[in-house]
Amino acid sequence: MRVKSFPPKKDMEKLKKVVMRLSFLGSFKESKKDIMFIIISFIFTILIFLIPTGFEDSGIQSNTLKCKVRVIQADNEYVRTMGPVKHGYQKLEVQVLSGKIVKTENFKGSIYSTSNNLTGRMEMDKLFAEGDIAYAVLTLTNDNTVSMIRVMDHYRTDKIIILSVLFIVLTIFIMGWMGIKILLTFIFSAVMLIKILYPMMLRGYDPIIISLFVTIFISAIILFLVAGLSKRALCAFLGTAGGILFTALLSYIFTFWFKIHGAVRPFAETLVYTGYGHLNLSHLFIAGIFIAASGAMMDLAMDVSAAMDEIKNQQPAITRFQLLKSGYTVARQAAGTMSTTLLFAYSAEYTAMIMVFIAQGIPLENVINMVWVSSEIVHTLVGCFGLILVAPLTVFANGMILCKSKP
Repeated sequence: MRVKSFPPKKDMEKLKKVVMRLSFLGSFKESKKDIMFIIISFIFTILIFLIPTGFEDSGIQSNTLKCKVRVIQADNEYVRTMGPVKHGYQKLEVQVLSGKIVKTENFKGSIYSTSNNLTGRMEMDKLFAEGDIAYAVLTLTNDNTVSMIRVMDHYRTDKIIILSVLFIVLTIFIMGWMGIKILLTFIFSAVMLIKILYPMMLRGYDPIIISLFVTIFISAIILFLVAGLSKRALCAFLGTAGGILFTALLSYIFTFWFKIHGAVRPFAETLVYTGYGHLNLSHLFIAGIFIAASGAMMDLAMDVSAAMDEIKNQQPAITRFQLLKSGYTVARQAAGTMSTTLLFAYSAEYTAMIMVFIAQGIPLENVINMVWVSSEIVHTLVGCFGLILVAPLTVFANGMILCKSKP
């Protein structure tokens, strides 16, 4: 009895021909199993995206309506400038640009008066000028009349869409077929974090445990999508998974040794006060360390794995010892630059804080003993330490899997 393959061979050939006709996609060398894995990953991403988190309507009242408005008048008479900050409020007149018909009431084109209160915090306040497009929320009464309008911030949805389209087009144009896989991994990672990881932590799952499972799963999908279902991808995944586990362990040890409470992250304390007091902020801080470092770990592991796989292909007779030695040489070079990359990425987020300490002439010992600075030291060094561990783990995995000969 002859078993038919799924999908049929002729259908796979047609799919390859269609893709190859698209010259801008570049070379297409995917095997049948790789194509199936890409399709399954794409479908899986869509299904996860469609899953409701359960928190969609948590902060939305039934009598509210979101809309886009244009500021047609901005009165700054009651705005007071005190140094670099502003206090008081703006009197605004806004016109609804996009509304929703609710019980025969169409708000599009309607003009309303409101105020924009300023708190004196530059990071939170926003000033509007005539002609600005803003995002607003209308509060309705029982008879569907507007009782209040609150201007939230400048409207940026259209700009985000334009930026996203440019990113997609340029990625595919420059990277070709690999660009499509890069976009899939990018979207898959974002969907997993927003739809799975964060909601599960809000529901009370331990941030460390659930983050480990989700991060390792994301790493597996990304690496096998990029490198295909190959030994190269398997070795890179083993090195990445080992590095994530080691980083999680080191994060746990040093976070409690340094007595970092976890509320050093922006909005962490706000999260507790909004009804989620069950969250362990220290565990949330620990999870953030190895989640942030996992991307660099995948990068390093794939670089090392690809180099060793290429060495093995070019020198099939190479011994395991020689392959391990060559791989370790590559790993040391790659890890050296990647550690600096992490340092720049982490320190850039707190540039203003560091400049404040320098400007005020605060002694170095005073600075490093502050909880904000200590937390960043732990974050940076533990992340780099985990990255360093990925190199030998990936080299060892490649040596054991790619080369069958003994030393």
